Amino acid sequence: LEAFGHGVVTVLGSVDDPATGQQLVATALDKFGSADILVNNAGITSDMLAMRMKPEDFARVVSVNLDGTFYVSQPVFKKMLKARTGVIINLASVVGLTGNIGQANYAASKAGIIGLTKTLAREGAMRGVRVNAIAPGMIATDMTAALSQASQDQILAEIPLKRFGQPEEIAHAARFLVENAYITGQTLTVAGGLG
Repeated sequence: LEAFGHGVVTVLGSVDDPATGQQLVATALDKFGSADILVNNAGITSDMLAMRMKPEDFARVVSVNLDGTFYVSQPVFKKMLKARTGVIINLASVVGLTGNIGQANYAASKAGIIGLTKTLAREGAMRGVRVNAIAPGMIATDMTAALSQASQDQILAEIPLKRFGQPEEIAHAARFLVENAYITGQTLTVAGGLG
């Protein structure tokens, strides 16, 4: 972002700690003066069959993915409501819409993000604040590159477009949702035909 002339702030912390959200907002406001756009993109996985999943495995993924989205959104949302403008984009997942074997915790957290998105959109609409979600499918990242070739082939067989998405395609979706002032409370699936 800095290479394109945009300011960047860094806050060390864990998004599942409410203090991190507060610190992030304070730091950003000190540097930029306002909060116009928030993209919640933090997330983790800990995949295993539900019958083998320990409570702490379930709780940790939900805590980072869902609670973290709320803890970062809430202080920004308050500032946006007061300013009567702003856009929040939450990263959900196609798995939050469809479920997936071995991802009970991840699916629950991402489905929760979709519900949170719809609720914040309704609460924010009357004050000019829009909130939407993006539900990516399999995107070519370091995480997917670590999958075995057999796993990648199995996943590709299920994707109608027969390829993984690129990070830039998610960025384009986010830009579309930020720029279109008549969209709120929606989940845009960017998954090559899945979902």
